Amino acid sequence: MNYSHELILPNDDIPFKLFLFEGKDGNYIRDKHWHRSVEVFALFSGEILFYLNEKEICLTPGEFVLVNSNEIHSIHAQKPNLTVVLQIPLSSFERYYTDEKFIYFSHSSRLQDEEVMSLIQEMYQTYTKQPVGYELKVQGQFYQLLYLLVTKYRKLKVDADIMRQNKGLSRLSAITTYMKDNYQSELSLSSVAKTFGYSPAYLSRMFRKYAKTNYKSYLDQIRLEYAYIELLNTQTPLGEIAMRHGFASSKAFARSFQKKYGMLPSEYRRKESETISLKKSKNSHEWDN
Repeated sequence: MNYSHELILPNDDIPFKLFLFEGKDGNYIRDKHWHRSVEVFALFSGEILFYLNEKEICLTPGEFVLVNSNEIHSIHAQKPNLTVVLQIPLSSFERYYTDEKFIYFSHSSRLQDEEVMSLIQEMYQTYTKQPVGYELKVQGQFYQLLYLLVTKYRKLKVDADIMRQNKGLSRLSAITTYMKDNYQSELSLSSVAKTFGYSPAYLSRMFRKYAKTNYKSYLDQIRLEYAYIELLNTQTPLGEIAMRHGFASSKAFARSFQKKYGMLPSEYRRKESETISLKKSKNSHEWDN
């Protein structure tokens, strides 16, 4: 299973990212990935299955899950759900780092869960309605949430293996961010290794140890993520999509796509187009009635 590093950017008007979960309609799977931000998933209706460091966590309404910085996780949302996601820059906790410049939060349920859920609900409602001064109100609620996380959920004693994994993924994150910024170029293992002052052999070992995949597979996965978006949202010819996103050929694109999605890009595009047409037809019929 490949892991990917996700780059998180705050909302334009507040110093963190707050949004409704993109898998709200169900039939959604997000493969294993990690990011430097601390993430909170608050479930208000439906059901979501989390895999956090290989541990399965089934969220039910009224519960949330904390994802630590550089903690590998995946998400399965088979059913429709209402989930608010909060992604907090790691620097928000800078004053509370350990000597290793590290902070870790417990996943276990606490009596404060209800208060956390209430705060996140209020934050999202205020941010959505945007009354005068909403930025100030939301940020006030945000700092109250940080207070709860630091005082009630922070763990002061952390396993040495967790520390090592965190350090490894922190180093790898800088490399994978560079790869995402330059994925359309020809990125050989040796050129990327040279950019970061590593030998190709050492960089290859880093990917296998921390991302559980090889360098080429990881690069193909990045390219596939961007190519997938263009495939669904445009009618650009497949060969042009392949070349634009760094694949050597349309055949190489098709192989990577079929390996992940179980069908060729042309079949997937046709299937999605038919699904959209059916939904439009259904909505039009309901409106006429």
